[in-house]
Amino acid sequence: MAKMINLKPFKEFIQSESLGGVILIISVIVSLLIANSSFAGAFENLLSTQLGFQTGSVHLRYPALQWINDGLMAIFFLLVGLEIKRELVEGELSSFKKAALPIFAAIGGVLAPATIYFLVNKGTNTAAGWGIPMATDIAFAIAIITLLGKKVPPSLRIFLAALAIVDDLMAILVIAVFYSSELHYNYLLYAGGVFAVLISMNRAGVKHLAAYLIPGAFIWYFVHHSGVHATIAGVLTAFAIPTTPDAQESPLEKLEHILVKPVNFLIMPVFALANTNITFEAGMLEGLTTSLGVGIVLGLVIGKPLGIGILSWLTVKLGISSMPSQAGWAHIIGVGMLGGIGFTMSVFIALLSFPGEHVILSEAKFSILTGSILSGILGYVMLSSVSKR
Repeated sequence: MAKMINLKPFKEFIQSESLGGVILIISVIVSLLIANSSFAGAFENLLSTQLGFQTGSVHLRYPALQWINDGLMAIFFLLVGLEIKRELVEGELSSFKKAALPIFAAIGGVLAPATIYFLVNKGTNTAAGWGIPMATDIAFAIAIITLLGKKVPPSLRIFLAALAIVDDLMAILVIAVFYSSELHYNYLLYAGGVFAVLISMNRAGVKHLAAYLIPGAFIWYFVHHSGVHATIAGVLTAFAIPTTPDAQESPLEKLEHILVKPVNFLIMPVFALANTNITFEAGMLEGLTTSLGVGIVLGLVIGKPLGIGILSWLTVKLGISSMPSQAGWAHIIGVGMLGGIGFTMSVFIALLSFPGEHVILSEAKFSILTGSILSGILGYVMLSSVSKR
């Protein structure tokens, strides 16, 4: 008899993501209002405030914005890593047959937008931003599909969640490989040593969360100083935390339960608030017609559904995978459109692509905002119309 799987964490993940998406939207609006008001200067000064401490051997003093992007986002990626590992053990990624469709769909959803952006921006000073339209924002995408309620089959929500998780994993790998500064191998060695200790504790049956989280903080410090983006530390720590494929709550599920609400109700809104402060300037709309703007918008709106749809169709026709139950191809295209909601993840990669480039970053953020809104509307309308038919 098959073991009973503990579905409670997954249900909680979906439910909190939907509400978290609403809070994210509010944070975006508030951030835009602040950026275009008399409080803009004070808000910029707040984000530039130095926090932390520094000694001769320990450097932990950074601007508030960097603590948000490197520190708080590492916790977000810790949650994403927990979700990825749990799906590998007991969920939609637990067997090749289950994982094939969202995995290949996610690959298509990464390659097509990146290719479109690259072709549009080849040879320009914005070519480095090819990773921007690759990402899918889990919170917003799940929020939109949850708003549809019973209009879409439940299997489609699971497919979207699995696709977005694989998408995040690939985005993390892209960040680590292509958007990291000069590497310091001694710090990478230290981080690898601590990670090896965590894996050994997992194998030895250690289940106390503090035994993983405290060393995980050291991994973050070493990775941050190595030149690889610090968010990868969250994923490494998550992969070391033990879980089980049955209904008994594991340390991984316990930590996921603890993190879901703080991440979705605090960390992600704070990130959106800090990084969406776009000051609307003359000529910004024209920026949508530049190679940067066109590459981002086309990548998100066209590239995502195109790549997800084509590779999904190929794997099903080749017998590698099967369609989600009660779902048709129109559903897959609708999910592909929702995959074009890049928003917070796309903004995150834009910050890594153009550090210190204020004008380019503003245009990129506005293009991401435009492409994500269009993708959300088109996906909602598509899935809603399919349900009516």
